[in-house]
Amino acid sequence: MSTGQGGGRGIEVRHLRAFLAIADEGNVTRAAGRLRLTQPVVSRTLAALERHLGVRLVDRSTHHLALTAEGVLFRDKAAAAVGAFDEAVDPGRPRHRPLRLGHAWSAFGPYTTPLLRTWQERDPATPLELRRIDDRTAGLTRGEVDAALLRGPVDAPGLVAEVLFTEARVAAVTADGPLAAHGSLTLADLAGDAVVLNSVSGTTTLDLWPRDARPVATVTVANTDDWLAAIAAGRGAGVSGASTADMHPHAGVAYRLLDDAPPLPVLLARRDGPGHPALPRLFALAREIVERGR
Repeated sequence: MSTGQGGGRGIEVRHLRAFLAIADEGNVTRAAGRLRLTQPVVSRTLAALERHLGVRLVDRSTHHLALTAEGVLFRDKAAAAVGAFDEAVDPGRPRHRPLRLGHAWSAFGPYTTPLLRTWQERDPATPLELRRIDDRTAGLTRGEVDAALLRGPVDAPGLVAEVLFTEARVAAVTADGPLAAHGSLTLADLAGDAVVLNSVSGTTTLDLWPRDARPVATVTVANTDDWLAAIAAGRGAGVSGASTADMHPHAGVAYRLLDDAPPLPVLLARRDGPGHPALPRLFALAREIVERGR
């Protein structure tokens, strides 16, 4: 990351706070409200920081502001700097910024509640915020979260991931359709009709089926809610992890075990770098919760 000509001059903690608020809120107006400043002041503060660093930190091309690759890298550094400053000037009341844990769907499956409850008991000074983000890495590569619970192989660069457990795959079928009458199903049972694919955050692709026995058609959606709605409406069947049946019950959808589908790995991932100081504790607790559940 290049730097501007001013060295350390001209940049203050307020510049970092403004950037972090924008990164958290994804919107300058909301960030301004959080900081109790006006929107133009926050915009100018961000612009000054970017000029000093010589890089764009925020992509302004969409309504929902997203961090650039440089912004993602800078966020952890800015958060660490602000945290160190706050603790230095007020050591009696150190600030603990929330640890943001993303997921695209189904979170940590059956271990979700034990994870959240145990964290609250052991580390109440650092809130653990669970955020659902419809994105293949649940906002991790965009810097919206500090860690993410992901399913299936993750090949995004710059991430470190650990497989914590695997879960069986299930078919999601129309509740009043003929497939719902079966106790369990096979991939071949689904191939005679359309299959609903979540192309944004889902893990199922046509590669799950043998090349010569793939479904006759596909219906593409962009999130879990639309996936469930399409299946309930009879537009096709879907495939997901077993946790989806518990985390996303739907009156119009019946879940049935897929006998011949490979299990789905559930991973805890983080960006490769220093990150939030509580990340090692999160990974350790996640392993403990899974082991306890076994």
